[in-house]
Amino acid sequence: MHKTKIDIAKGKREKLIALLNQRLADALDLKSQSKQAHWNVKGMNFIALHELFDQVATELDPMVDDIAERITTLGGTALGTVRVAAQNSSLAEYPLEISDGADHVDALSNVLADFGKKVRADIDTADELGDADTADLLTGVSRSIDKLLWFVEAHLQ
Repeated sequence: MHKTKIDIAKGKREKLIALLNQRLADALDLKSQSKQAHWNVKGMNFIALHELFDQVATELDPMVDDIAERITTLGGTALGTVRVAAQNSSLAEYPLEISDGADHVDALSNVLADFGKKVRADIDTADELGDADTADLLTGVSRSIDKLLWFVEAHLQ
């Protein structure tokens, strides 16, 4: 860990950094999964879904950056390469064989919901560790993920 004068105990910062690096791996995986859907969707609603899936990937960029920067702010090293994300992601593997729009909507909504659930649990953990700033950052991520989930799920309703 890098030295910092942040007034959060080192042991708590280590736990927060581990938590945030897990979410960083998941967020990078989620972005790649949304691009997988974007590149491979077919069917009657192609253009709407193609653009929506690209929007999901694009809106993940600032979340990924915020998570990584919070890690380094706390004195950690952001583990954000594609290889590390692939090794550490806790998200389910995206089904590579699908092309139908409804199948992509279902698959992407599943992974968005799972990521959102994990982020909400992390908000509580960050709060328990006394880091309101990380909890706040994750609250913003949660709110954004829920909105993206709504956009994607609306195609199933």
